[in-house]
Amino acid sequence: MKYVLGSLALIICLLTACNDASESSSANAYFDYFYPVDSIPKVYQYRDLENGLIEQFHRVYAIQDSEGKHVIVERYSGDGRILEALNYNVDSLDIMDHMVVNRNGEKTKADVFRTKVIPMDKNDEAYFASRFQGFLDSTMILQEIRRTVVKESKRTVMNKTTEVVAFADNIRMTNFNPFTKKESVLEGKAVAYFAKGIGLVEWYSTDKKVHYRLEKIMEQEEWVKMITR
Repeated sequence: MKYVLGSLALIICLLTACNDASESSSANAYFDYFYPVDSIPKVYQYRDLENGLIEQFHRVYAIQDSEGKHVIVERYSGDGRILEALNYNVDSLDIMDHMVVNRNGEKTKADVFRTKVIPMDKNDEAYFASRFQGFLDSTMILQEIRRTVVKESKRTVMNKTTEVVAFADNIRMTNFNPFTKKESVLEGKAVAYFAKGIGLVEWYSTDKKVHYRLEKIMEQEEWVKMITR
């Protein structure tokens, strides 16, 4: 199962740039393991270790508006097509908005029912649930992720030993047709690693059919050149 981590900024032209990361704080105990709060976009390049030709790019940047500071994580395919986006509230790391690209290639706002995707502390369970258009006509998908803390340890990230926190994810995807009332359920388990001062650095399904690892963090200009060659 493809593990989905990303984000949406609504009416971005009305938002002002975020303050420096050193001025940011959060009630979430794992804020230090989250992405830096920086208004200058950075692009994270991930590679699937099970199929080395498959890549993902996550574009990460911060914004500030009347509701506070946010970190936006946009997820792109290897050829540069946006797939989804997540808008994290810095104060709690809860999700404020979820955008998904539908079967017609259009950006659509998902219905978010549960907002927690990062546990508040080592004893907490985060529960995220959102509903969006499915891949077939008239179908909808309810995505549910329950996340708990596994451990804090050290791990090699881009050839450097770094402090990380590991999360265990229980994922449930329900595909349903609201007219025929038919539904099908796909469930899976995954592990995600977040590194101190970096953010998401690795994730994989427990059967290892999908296994992405951070390969590079680059400036937006470099990434644009890469995908437009």
